[in-house]
Amino acid sequence: MATQKLYAGAKLREIRTRLTLTQKEFAQKLGVSLPYLNQMENNNRPVSTTVVLALAQEFGFDVTELSTGDSERLVSDMREAMADPILADTTAPLADLRLTASNAPAFARAFLELHRAYRQTHERLASLDEALGREDVQMQPSPWDEVRDFFHYCDNYIDAVDHAAENFANRAVAEGGIRNAALRALNDKGISLEYADEDRLRHYDEAARTLFISERSTPETQTFQMLMQIALLQSDKLLEATLDLARFQTEAARSIAKIGLANYFAGAAMMPYGRFLEAARDTRHDLEVLANRFGASIEQVAHRLSTLQRPGAKGIPFFFVRVDQAGTITKRHSATRLQFARFGGACPLWNVHRAFETPGRFLRQLAETPDGVRYFSLARDVSKTGGHYGAPVRRYAIALGCEIRHVDALVYADHMDLSTAEAFEPIGISCRICERTHCHQRSVPPLERRLTIDENQRGVLPYEVG
Repeated sequence: MATQKLYAGAKLREIRTRLTLTQKEFAQKLGVSLPYLNQMENNNRPVSTTVVLALAQEFGFDVTELSTGDSERLVSDMREAMADPILADTTAPLADLRLTASNAPAFARAFLELHRAYRQTHERLASLDEALGREDVQMQPSPWDEVRDFFHYCDNYIDAVDHAAENFANRAVAEGGIRNAALRALNDKGISLEYADEDRLRHYDEAARTLFISERSTPETQTFQMLMQIALLQSDKLLEATLDLARFQTEAARSIAKIGLANYFAGAAMMPYGRFLEAARDTRHDLEVLANRFGASIEQVAHRLSTLQRPGAKGIPFFFVRVDQAGTITKRHSATRLQFARFGGACPLWNVHRAFETPGRFLRQLAETPDGVRYFSLARDVSKTGGHYGAPVRRYAIALGCEIRHVDALVYADHMDLSTAEAFEPIGISCRICERTHCHQRSVPPLERRLTIDENQRGVLPYEVG
């Protein structure tokens, strides 16, 4: 297999800007000529081995970041946007999208922002009867989508918050564990803890200086909620500073993101980066063992594994997704080349949908996407009871996976046949951008293919894709 050339012009420009160096100064430190650096920054030439070594030796740069930036995410998101029916008459070759993502990432994000605004406008017009009765309708992305994209493009790793949580967890070792440390932190703040027989997982009464935690929730959920409240109280300045850098467009988005950062702190404190990464490697990423060792749930462990992207100490690049019974994605992140659909549900051929049929069991799947990349996917249901008779059950399923080259580090992939092409099931991202021509689960035709319709015959689909 031919070695893939590395084009990382945007990342080189970002590094140089961050170091406040001119092109001439940067070229001298990298040991290359000024014209050669200029060509690399404009993606006219690939990044040379000399430059990669110089980045590591001269600046201590984690060179794996050169190939794991926003480019693949931007390409995937733009492909989905271009598949919108409004752009049906406009085709953009994949090569053009890749050039845009690598050479003009700011333009790519502006295009995605414009498309998102269009979709939101279209959805509001579709429910005009509701919109006409409101005076606060504004043309801007929904707060939820804005926050989701913030974490998406941060690679789901927030360095300052992660380190703060790890420092808290390291101090907790001498206090008998993370739960005892959480209780001590609340006590130091003059806050009393009470367990309440109610559905709300957490309720902080600021006036009474009392934190109420639901006694119906599981121990790991109770600990998580305590740590989340500690993050909001003890690390408020850090969270606010992080939010300032994000520059959200609305207060609602900022508020949602603050909750997300507090959640991030709680998960990172329960599963501190260094110890958790070492344990994950030692156990070969056995979710149940990790859950027992760190007092966390299966979902919390899987989510945490997808955040292990600290520069210089990265874990396996995982994708993580949670879906409900309707197939709607409620959580998503990918540190791999696999990117999830921003609109609509996940591919129905994916094993995450079958997890609802086998509660309590792990499902394994070898899968291949249309671009030829092969993955290992692990799925399981994570349904959550309400804690008492008659309470509604929240039904979800999660999937955790990685590219097939990492499977030796996963206990779940043992004894699977990786040698035959037939072992890999074909999956896609979204029907509108999926290039497979004979998918029996296709819901809509691909926009970039010609259709043949014969009224005298009918196969699985009422048309054939050319």
